[in-house]
Amino acid sequence: MDTGRSNARAFCARPVPFALVLVIRGTEGCERPREGSAVTIGVFDGVHLGHQLLIGEARRLAAELGARSTVVTFDKHPAQVVRPESAPKLLTDLEQRLELLAATGVECTLIIPFDDVRSKEPAEEFVADVLAGCLGSRAVIVGADFHFGHNRSGDVALLERMGRDLGFEVDGIQLIASSVSGAQPVSSTAIRAALDEGDLLAANRMLGRPHEMRGVVESGDQRARELGMRTANVRVPAFLQLPADGIYAGWYERADRSVHPSVISVGRRPTFYDETAERLIEAHLLDFEGDLYGETAKVRFTDVVRLGQIAFESMDALAEQMQRDAAAARVALGR
Repeated sequence: MDTGRSNARAFCARPVPFALVLVIRGTEGCERPREGSAVTIGVFDGVHLGHQLLIGEARRLAAELGARSTVVTFDKHPAQVVRPESAPKLLTDLEQRLELLAATGVECTLIIPFDDVRSKEPAEEFVADVLAGCLGSRAVIVGADFHFGHNRSGDVALLERMGRDLGFEVDGIQLIASSVSGAQPVSSTAIRAALDEGDLLAANRMLGRPHEMRGVVESGDQRARELGMRTANVRVPAFLQLPADGIYAGWYERADRSVHPSVISVGRRPTFYDETAERLIEAHLLDFEGDLYGETAKVRFTDVVRLGQIAFESMDALAEQMQRDAAAARVALGR
């Protein structure tokens, strides 16, 4: 691969996340670990229970082989480059994904920029240059249906064939199914579908934690203040997956890391706006007074209060419903 194609950033953490940051430009500059690597590959959007299974196996094999446990991921979802018009919404942005990967205990994460040139890279070239050359892979762990490379030509069989010559073993794992995902394996696609359908319980079970959205608090139209319940309007990037329209109970984490019980609205506020309005996250922090504007917030969705949105006939009717929603959120959160 030429330098333009092989630029990568590697974040290695032992044991504190991002304690060591190594910037690699081109595989020629890749510091191949002397002990070799046990590697798992993927986008890892959401770092859900299925992903955690793969990473856990990579860590187990790394310990067994005396190698470095490593995740290879990409700076963006390949679909955003290959088919942007139908690319899925993401469960996590890159920063959150890196935090979640670090929390698994993996020792190194290699981030490869994914662009049009990378999308046309033959699978064999990726294996030879990245897995064997850069990382010195001794074991490669992927899902049994894993595909990679130009036209998705690479698969477990190709990895096994090349591994015999390049000195690494391959473990193709059948990803776990869950009682909440039916007979289908836990996947980012299944989690997105659950969120779209308002099945927050299923989504959170597959994630292994509450679904979290991150964004900056912006000044809104001040209607909530008029209704006696101030809210933080959290603007999240358009490429992230919002839950279904509705009212939720959850937790709001401020930039100072303080966490506050909250009632959270997702939707277009049909009392005031039509279907062309932007979908928003509005969080009311229970028993909190203060200025939140301009800060980055983390909003975690734990319980559904009610799904859907209602166009109320008056401001008084809306205010009464907001109070009922807040009371229900208190109950759900044990407050």
